[in-house]
Amino acid sequence: MNTSLFNSKTVAAAALAVTMASGSALAQSNLSTEAARQMVEPFYNMLTLPATKDVRGITEKFLAPDWKSYSDDTNFKGREAFINQVMGFGKLIPDLKWEIRDVMVSGDRIVVRSTLSGTPSGPMFGTPTNGKSFQAMAIDIHTIQNGQSVKVHHIEDWASALRQLSVK
Repeated sequence: MNTSLFNSKTVAAAALAVTMASGSALAQSNLSTEAARQMVEPFYNMLTLPATKDVRGITEKFLAPDWKSYSDDTNFKGREAFINQVMGFGKLIPDLKWEIRDVMVSGDRIVVRSTLSGTPSGPMFGTPTNGKSFQAMAIDIHTIQNGQSVKVHHIEDWASALRQLSVK
C-alpha cells in the first residue's frame, strides 16, 4: 500500500467526513494540536509493548466507562473487550510498537494517524509468520468528552501486515 496517499489533507478530509456524517456541526475547538497529542499519547504508549504495561489502568484514565470502539458503522466493542484484545496482542506480538504520525483536532474529535509494527511470536489471524515482522498504518477518530474518549472509529491496515508476514 502506498502510505504517501495518507497525508494531513487526507486525515483532515476523513475527520470532516466523520463529523458531517455524524450530524454534528463543526465546532471551533479550544484544544490545540499539541494538547490533543498529549491527551492521546498515553493511549498509544500503552499500545506499545502492552504486555509490560498496566493496560487496564491506562484505559480507565482515557476511555470512558461506556466507551465504544467502532470498526464499522454498526459493530463495536466496549472497554473491557478492548482491554482483553490489547493484552492478547501484547502476548502475540511482544515487540508491538505503535507510533503517532499525525494528530488533528476537529471540534470534539481527535484524529490520529499512526503506524504499528512488530514481530508476531506465532500465527496471526491464521497466517504463519515464521519470525517475520510487519509495519502497517492506522487511523483513529476519537470523540472526546470531559477529557475522555467516549468512542473511536478506527481502521488498521491488517491486510498489509498479513501480506508482509506471508511473503516467501
